[in-house]
Amino acid sequence: MSPAPGDDAESVTLAFAGDTMLGRLVDEHQRTRDATAVWGDLLPTIQTCDGVFLNLECCLSTGGDPWTETYHPFHFRADPEWAGPALRHAGVDWVSLANNHVLDFGVEGLYDTLDTLTSIGVACSGAGRTVAAARSPAVVSVGDCTVALVAFTDNTPEFAASQERPGTAYVEIDDSGSVPTETRDVVAESLAAATRADPDLLVVSLHWGPNMRTAPPQSFQSFAHWLVDQGVDLVFGHSAHVFHGVERYRDGLVLYDTGDLVDDYAVDSGLHNDRSFLFVVEVRAGSITGLRLVPTEIDEFAVNHAPDGVANWSRERMRTLSRRFGTEFRRDGEDLVLDLTVPPDTEKKAADD
Repeated sequence: MSPAPGDDAESVTLAFAGDTMLGRLVDEHQRTRDATAVWGDLLPTIQTCDGVFLNLECCLSTGGDPWTETYHPFHFRADPEWAGPALRHAGVDWVSLANNHVLDFGVEGLYDTLDTLTSIGVACSGAGRTVAAARSPAVVSVGDCTVALVAFTDNTPEFAASQERPGTAYVEIDDSGSVPTETRDVVAESLAAATRADPDLLVVSLHWGPNMRTAPPQSFQSFAHWLVDQGVDLVFGHSAHVFHGVERYRDGLVLYDTGDLVDDYAVDSGLHNDRSFLFVVEVRAGSITGLRLVPTEIDEFAVNHAPDGVANWSRERMRTLSRRFGTEFRRDGEDLVLDLTVPPDTEKKAADD
């Protein structure tokens, strides 16, 4: 979208994190510990980033009633009294609300969430009081970088906003083949609105697919490529609770699934949904120039830097999953690094070396 980076341009670092569920046992523990405890020893790393963006997989409320209009077994909410300060101390700039938990406590829970985010100065996309609001982009300034973000989900169609009711920005993205024309039309309209803000970086957040899926289906890859072809710089995926591979496609970067940042979920001993990364994107003069993956682990209802054995498992799994897309990382200390200023073949040789 923007000119190629120049040597004298200053870079900014933008941290993207997957499902952040602050309710239930996380909420219970946070009532007796400091607001920042949920970020564990990862907090200083988060705070060094210029911008922070995540999927908020709960509502911020103490009111409302559990959703019962349709079968919905899990209900997540966090007390804004601690969750608001926690988000603020971590420097969170924006959250996605396009997911299957923002209406866990009905319209009241959604409205409380919107009001809390407004009060602490955190932008959001993906849900709203009207369908137009849910589909509208958020525009965030991070230093000299302007970031426009839209968010959609294919989860829980009963949460979808309409002309008559509040809810999420729902679109259909199934596994059967190509993405429906109606979905592309709806998303294209939101992208056009975002482009009118003349952002340096255009991000689409997608809460897509079922839990514990280990790789994106072909329809997801096709949709991600279509988004980049429309001018999207970064596709920010989540929902599976386990991270997926990373793809460079033309001038875009696709994070198919960023896994879980923090929650209280039962851990699968094979898939390890308690392990993921902080996905730190470097942007210079409106172009993504690099990606750094910081290994993380959920422990005691908080996110922390992953210990050596866990970090090694996550690095090797990410490398394996990303090779499917021709992406090769190199290691830098505990992190994985991807340099997007060099051609993929050069990058592969550096990784092999």
